[in-house]
Amino acid sequence: MNDITFELNHEQVTITADPSLRLLDVLRDRLHLTGAKEGCGEGECGACSVLINDQLANSCLVPLANVHKQRVTTIEGIATTKEGKLLQQAYSKEGAVQCGICTPGMMMASYALLKKHPHPTREQIQIGLSGNLCRCTGYNMIFRAIERAAKEGEGTW
Repeated sequence: MNDITFELNHEQVTITADPSLRLLDVLRDRLHLTGAKEGCGEGECGACSVLINDQLANSCLVPLANVHKQRVTTIEGIATTKEGKLLQQAYSKEGAVQCGICTPGMMMASYALLKKHPHPTREQIQIGLSGNLCRCTGYNMIFRAIERAAKEGEGTW
């Protein structure tokens, strides 16, 4: 057991735990942040996506020790921001949400993409979401949601 200290959604946290635990499990089971989902458990679906130092990461592949003294942002951390609300509205207006398993990860990938490319091309969107899988909605509605968020959020990103 070690003390692991990191910034989580703009608040300092210290967890005493086995440093080899997956970040996903700590977020869900210890910190009760359930937005990141267990999908494949192999880093292929993106349902567990978070930002670590503003870089998109699959929390199912990240040992807790790797976030010591780092900055972690979850869907709960962006949900109440101006950008997060803009993405939620765009996803809703474009019908880009169905079962909800992939949605938090898709939104995290969308957020990271728009921070990097405030006016993304369709190709940049496809590349930005390439680590996230959706089995219900179909990608075109998600692509349109990102395009809408970029347009309606002019100057926000």
